[in-house]
Amino acid sequence: MAALILGTFSVGLYMHDLPLSPMKLKIFSWHKWAGVTAFLLVWARLAWRATHRPPLMPATMPRWQQLAAHAGHALLYVLMVAIPVSGWLMSSAKGFQTVYFGVLPIPDLLAKNKELGDTLREVHEALNYLMIALVAGHVGAALWHHFIDRDDVLIRMAPQHSQHKELTP
Repeated sequence: MAALILGTFSVGLYMHDLPLSPMKLKIFSWHKWAGVTAFLLVWARLAWRATHRPPLMPATMPRWQQLAAHAGHALLYVLMVAIPVSGWLMSSAKGFQTVYFGVLPIPDLLAKNKELGDTLREVHEALNYLMIALVAGHVGAALWHHFIDRDDVLIRMAPQHSQHKELTP
């Protein structure tokens, strides 16, 4: 998910100021396909998360940090749903239907409305910048725990570590 989110964000930044051309429209399609894919994957991730509890926070971690970590994770999940939805709403309002991988038309959620489309573009951009700031904070906190606090917060995020912990009685 992280690679998909960062890649889609980067493509969005790149395509934003391109002059209108067939290449820009192709890049917009790729961006939308990535957004739809992220939207579908986040629901799979949420289903998995509902049935798999994360490891407990280290006992040495202050309560405020635990609360901040939980709030940050919750906001990440909210944004992973809200950003694709805001893009979908924006495309609908701007009158550009999304056709997933050029094959499956995704229904428009709104009627064409230029002013609303422009507002939704700003909302979509703001949510993306909030996501990048949150991801940067998440990475910074993980590195802080690893290099400054020297606890296992970063290590336990690794898939190998999680699988090992689940298999160990």
